[in-house]
Amino acid sequence: MVFEGLKTGLEKIKKGFGERPKVAFFIDGPNMIRKEFNLDLRDLRKRVEKYGRIVIGKVFLNQFASEKLIEAVANEGLESVIALGDPELKTDVDVAVSVHAMEAIYNPDIDVIALATRDADFLPLIQKIKEKGKIALLISVEAGLAVSLRHAADHVELL
Repeated sequence: MVFEGLKTGLEKIKKGFGERPKVAFFIDGPNMIRKEFNLDLRDLRKRVEKYGRIVIGKVFLNQFASEKLIEAVANEGLESVIALGDPELKTDVDVAVSVHAMEAIYNPDIDVIALATRDADFLPLIQKIKEKGKIALLISVEAGLAVSLRHAADHVELL
């Protein structure tokens, strides 16, 4: 009897998860997590959750990210992805973001791909998201936001 009740409860939970769109959420850390933007990761996560259940959540950082920032990312239930590069050069996370986002594009369980950035380099990625039938959600700030991104995304959330 107890097992049947547990089984019924789990089925209800699974059904509830199945009704909401599944979201893959990617944050371009060096572009968005800056002192001048005063970005609150919790607020950012809550805004994305309006569009569905976050099943993939990653923040892309460079090797100069502080332990405190990495801890803050983990405290929000997100994964830190550290992009390594030449310390003499500006380390860019764009390739890492794009690779992970492409995996999500081809994941049949993902409905929405949320991208937090301002960088026009991600225009082809947003176009590919839409081409493959996913919803492209852009999370950004007004300052420095590429107009092309704003026009290409299905939805834009300004912080």
